[in-house]
Amino acid sequence: PPPSPPFPLLQIHPPSSSSPLPACFLPAPTTPAARSRELPPPPPRPRRALARAPRDPKLDTVEKIVEDFASDMALNPFSSGTRLRDMIRAIRACKTAAEERAVVRRECAAIRAAISGDGQDLRHRNMAKLMFIHMLGYPTHFGQMECLKLIAAAGYPEKRIGYLGLMLLLDERQEVLMLVTNSLKQDLNHSNQFIVGLALCALGNICSAEMARDLAPEVERLMRSRDANTKKKAALCSVRIVRKVPDLAENFMGLAASLLKEKHHGVLISAVQLCTELCKASKDALEYLRKNCIEGLVRILRDVSNSSYAPEYDVAGISDPFLHIRVLKLMRMLGQGDADCSDYMNDILAQVATKTESNKNAGNAILYECVETIMGIEATSGLRVLAINILGRFLSNRDNNIRYVALNILMRAITVDAQAVQRHRVTILECVKDADASIRKRALDLVYLLVNDTNVKPLTKELVDYLQVADPDFKEDLTAKICSIAEKFSQEKLWYLDQMFKVLSLAGNHVKDDVWHALIVVISNASELQGYSVRSLYTALQAYSEQGSLLRVAVWCIGEYGEMLVNNVGMLEAEGPITVTESDAVDAVELGLNRYSPDVTTRSMCLVALLKLSSRFPSMSERIKQIVSQNKENMVLELQQRSIEFGSIIQRHQSIRSSLLERMPVLDEAAYLVKRASATQATIPAYKPAAVTPGGLKLPNGVAKPAAAPLVDLLDLSSDDAPVTSAASATTAPSDFLQDLLGIGGTNLSTAGAPSSASTDILMDLLSMGSSPSQNGLPSPGLSSPALGKSNSNRNNDLIFCFCSHY
Repeated sequence: PPPSPPFPLLQIHPPSSSSPLPACFLPAPTTPAARSRELPPPPPRPRRALARAPRDPKLDTVEKIVEDFASDMALNPFSSGTRLRDMIRAIRACKTAAEERAVVRRECAAIRAAISGDGQDLRHRNMAKLMFIHMLGYPTHFGQMECLKLIAAAGYPEKRIGYLGLMLLLDERQEVLMLVTNSLKQDLNHSNQFIVGLALCALGNICSAEMARDLAPEVERLMRSRDANTKKKAALCSVRIVRKVPDLAENFMGLAASLLKEKHHGVLISAVQLCTELCKASKDALEYLRKNCIEGLVRILRDVSNSSYAPEYDVAGISDPFLHIRVLKLMRMLGQGDADCSDYMNDILAQVATKTESNKNAGNAILYECVETIMGIEATSGLRVLAINILGRFLSNRDNNIRYVALNILMRAITVDAQAVQRHRVTILECVKDADASIRKRALDLVYLLVNDTNVKPLTKELVDYLQVADPDFKEDLTAKICSIAEKFSQEKLWYLDQMFKVLSLAGNHVKDDVWHALIVVISNASELQGYSVRSLYTALQAYSEQGSLLRVAVWCIGEYGEMLVNNVGMLEAEGPITVTESDAVDAVELGLNRYSPDVTTRSMCLVALLKLSSRFPSMSERIKQIVSQNKENMVLELQQRSIEFGSIIQRHQSIRSSLLERMPVLDEAAYLVKRASATQATIPAYKPAAVTPGGLKLPNGVAKPAAAPLVDLLDLSSDDAPVTSAASATTAPSDFLQDLLGIGGTNLSTAGAPSSASTDILMDLLSMGSSPSQNGLPSPGLSSPALGKSNSNRNNDLIFCFCSHY
C-alpha cells in the first residue's frame, strides 16, 4: 500500500480516542472567552435580481477537476497528493494547448521539487508521470538520474518502473547510460528470473557498442539457461549485440544452432531471428549455418506444418504462422546461391506450397513467403512453375493487398521464368482494368514487361480497346506504355501508324510531345504511306477534333501533303477512297486555328499549314489570306508576326511562293534520336547512324548529322537546327562567318556533289531556289532540320523572316 501523505487534509470532526490523526494535527478546543473575542459574521450581500444563463453541467465537471488538481498541487509541493490517473484526468480535461502546458509545467515543477527533496517513497510515482509527460512530447531530461536510482533499488516494482523509464527517456547516445552498465551486470546475474528478464529487455532495446562488449559474456551464459523465457529474451538481446558489434557474431553461432533444437516456439522464433541476423553480419556465420542448420530448419517447418491443433499457437486454423514465415525467410537467405541447400529444401517447400490453405489471411501470408523463398533460391523449374501458379491464384483473390503483392512478385519472376508468367497474361490484363489505381498501375507495368515480338499485336489491341473506357487519370500512363510498346516492337510502319492514330484519336490530350514528334519523323520518312497517313488523320480529325496532339499531327500532314488528300494519291488496297475538296482541307485547318485559341504552338502550326495550302491550292489563296489576316492584331507577338509575314507572301511574292513553300525535306531520324535521347537524359552506347532507329522503331534512317566545325561548336551552332552538309564541307572552315552564322554556307550540293559556282546569289540560296531537293541527292542546306515541335513549325517562318529582312 502507498505510504500515508506527510501533509494530510484536516478532518472536520470532534476529537476522539479513535481518531486516525495525531493530536498535533487536530483542531484546538475553543473556550467561551475565545468565542467572545471572535468577530461577528458579516451581513449577507443582497442578491442580484438579474437572471443568469444556465451553465453546461459538463463544463462544471471539467472546472471542478482542474480546480481539484490545482488545490492538490497547492497543498502538496512534492506532488504526493497527485496520482498518475489524476494527472491524466486533468490533462485530458484541458480545453486548449495553453491549459495543458500549464498543467504539465506545474506537475514538472512539483516533480523537480520532489527530486531535489529526495522523496524516495514517491520516486516510482513521479517516474510514471514523467514517462506520460515524455509521451506527450515535453522535455523530461531532468528525470534521467531517477531512472538509475530506481534500477539500483532492491525491489522488483522499483526496478520495473526504472527499466521502463530507462528505455523511454534514454537512448544509446546518452552519456548517462554508461552509469547503468554495472547495475545491468548485477541484474543479469540475479537469482530472480523476472529481474533478469527486465535487464535483458532493457539491454536489447538501448544497448550501445560499449555495453555490448561488456555484457556479451553474461548474455551468452543466459542463452544456456534452463528457463525458456530467459533463453528467448537472451536470444533477442543477442540480436541487438550482433547488430552493434558484428565482430561478436562468431560467439553466438554455436548457441544459435543449438537453440534450433528446442521445442518451445518462442525460443525457436528468437533463435531463427538470431540466425537471420548472423547471416547478415558475417559470411563465416552464413557458411556455418548452411552446414549446421538446414536440417534443423527443415525439421521445424515439417513439424509445424504437420502438427495437430494447438490452441496456444493456432491462428485462423494455421499452426503458428509467425514461425512459418521466420523459418522461410531464413531458408531463403541460406539457399540463395547454394545449389546443395536449395535441393535439400525443395521437398519441404513443395509440401508447404500445396498443403497450406489459401482461404485465410494467415495461409496467404505463408504462401506469399513460400513463393518468395522459391524465387530466391536455386529451385527446380517445376517448383517455380508451382510458385507462379500460386501467384496466379492470388490475382483472382478479392483482396486488393493480395493482388498487389502478387503483381510485385510476378514483375521479379518474369526475369526468372517468363514463359510461366505468360500463362497468366489474361488475368494480368484484367487487373489493368481494376478499380484500384495502384493495382492498375502495377498491372500495366507488368504487361509492358510481358510484351515480346510474338504477342505485341494482341496485347496492344487489348490496351488500345481499354483506352476508350479508361479513367482520365490513368490515360496518361496507359498512352505512354502503348506508344512505347508500338515504337519498341513495331516491325511494320503501317501497323505502327495505325496504333499511333488510334492513340491520338482516343487520348490525344494525354500524349506527350516527344511521341507525336516521333510520329511526324516516321511519316516524313515513309513516302509510300504519306497519302494514307493524311487521309487517316483527316478522317480521325472529323470525329475527334478535341484531341490536341491529333490536331497538330493532322494539320502538319495536311499542310505538307494536302494535294494527296484531295486527289487520293497513294491509295492502299485495303483503303477506301474518300471525297475531300480543297475547301474541306482549309476548313479542317481553320477549325484548329479557331478551336485552340490559347495554344500558341497549335495556332502557329495552323498558320504555317494555311500558308502552304495557299501554294498547293491556288484557288483558295484569297480565302486563306483572309483567315491569316485575322491574327494581324493578335496580342501574342509570335502569331502577329506570322500573320503579317504570311499575308505579305501570299499577296506580294507569288513568284517565289511555290519554291518557298515546297515540301519539307525528309527529316533526319538519327539526329532526332540524338536530340530526344539528350532531352530524356538517356545514354546511347555507340552512335552509329546505320543502326540507330527512332525510339526503337525498326525503320530506315535519315541522313546522319556530321560533326560540327570547331568554330561552329565554340559558338554553340552545332544544334540540331544546323544545316546538313557533306563531310567535306563540314570539315572545311567557312569562308564567311556571317554566312555560317545564318546557316547559309558558301557551298551548295549539286547532283554530282561538286560545289556550286561562286556566282550563286546568296538570297536565292537562302530561299532554296537554286535547286530543288528532289533534284539533289540530299536535302537542301537551307531547309533541312531534324528538330520537331516549334523548331520544325518555325523553319519556314525563319526563312520568311530572313526574306522580309532583306526587303
